[in-house]
Amino acid sequence: MSDDLNEANHRVWPQSEYVPHDERPVQYLLNHWTFGGRAHAWEYTGWRDETQSWKKTAYIHGHLNPSPTTKISGPDALKFLQAICVNSFQKFQVGAARHAILTDHFGKVGAHGILMRMAEDEFISFWLSPYLDYRATQFEDLDFELDYLTGETFLFQIGGPKSLEILEDATEENLHDVAFLRHRPTRIAGTEVTILRIGMAATLSYEIHGPIEDAQKVYQAIYDAGLPHGIRKLGVQAYMCEHTEGGFGQAFYHMPLAWGPEDPGIFTFMKMVGFDFSEVVFTGSAGQDTSRRFLSPYDLGWGHMVNFNHEFPGRAALEAEAAANRTTMVTLVWNAEDVAEIVSSELRGGPEYTPMIIPNDFMYQVGYPATTTGVLRADKVLVDGEDIGTTSGRTFTLWSHETISLAWIDTRYVDEGTDVTVLWGDEGSNQKEIRAKVARFPYLIDPVRNEKFDVSAIPSKYPVTV
Repeated sequence: MSDDLNEANHRVWPQSEYVPHDERPVQYLLNHWTFGGRAHAWEYTGWRDETQSWKKTAYIHGHLNPSPTTKISGPDALKFLQAICVNSFQKFQVGAARHAILTDHFGKVGAHGILMRMAEDEFISFWLSPYLDYRATQFEDLDFELDYLTGETFLFQIGGPKSLEILEDATEENLHDVAFLRHRPTRIAGTEVTILRIGMAATLSYEIHGPIEDAQKVYQAIYDAGLPHGIRKLGVQAYMCEHTEGGFGQAFYHMPLAWGPEDPGIFTFMKMVGFDFSEVVFTGSAGQDTSRRFLSPYDLGWGHMVNFNHEFPGRAALEAEAAANRTTMVTLVWNAEDVAEIVSSELRGGPEYTPMIIPNDFMYQVGYPATTTGVLRADKVLVDGEDIGTTSGRTFTLWSHETISLAWIDTRYVDEGTDVTVLWGDEGSNQKEIRAKVARFPYLIDPVRNEKFDVSAIPSKYPVTV
């Protein structure tokens, strides 16, 4: 066999063992983002069809597997978590969950994910490791243990206005009692699983967690229960579209996590566990400056979760940022005529611009064969030539037929309807100024968002159990 055929793009990659095989996908995601070297379906029924699911019906998504999953337990487990997270856990009850945020010394997000309290001295985290593990090395005087469950459990997301009805049909149980950011056990296909009301769909959505050996059986049972309700399987490309619509900043789509050489300790630790930040490729007019790409909770619209009633890494930096109130997150709606000119530049003679891939910019690696970690695009936002911020996560939303993105910009310009300019294109390329307007954040408010969704309006076939 020639050396060329030994390259990663020519190998036969195993498909995910979490999701039942489907004959439809012809394109797969094969990069480091999958945390396990498995092929994940890029599309099932096409991104146009799939992106309508969380507004009209519902989807099932299984491509976050294997999710970095860690059990934190012991007498000082809560004390440890409080010492490393910006959140306050004073009212964190058993059966509840939190969106936990960890920052570095500069107040930039190093990890964020879900933290579930399973018992008084036991918690399970998703997507906080390996940054959580790095912080654990700094608290060896506390009495707690980390048990790594990655690859032993599955995580499925079910989102959309029909998601509760689908899950009730899959469990044959009334689940109306599962409130936002709450979890409890239930059973699907004979397997005990945990249902959690949370998700990236912005509208009503849930997660299902359980043992890996039953992953495909549970996935299939949920999908079969969802067929009468119009369920769709969600591919990786459509999944990223919902993050921008819903206003959920996604690591290594909207921003890199703060794992760079600015903090030698975390940079070295992450490289040791298999993530070399120096391999990340930055594109777009925002250039190579990580200071405008690493984001704080305030940049991301998460400032309400920062609580200064305890010590944590980055507290001083975030206190100063809160007082200054310089930037905040908004949605931008891009001018359709300017977007069309970018796309059409490839179809006619004359100047060409950096290609604009539809529907989004998620980690496309064509032209960057050296990286297996990812390509992150971000562009400058201008007002009358003044640099006022950065935008990323560009997405075409079929729901409103608009191109939108998230942007962290100067608070002087955050009023809805404010005219701004996006400088599109890589440094040194033929750049294009695209007109845009500041819009509401988060953008998707119809259907009703998950935290405000009143499930009592949804009928149930199943009796309430005490």
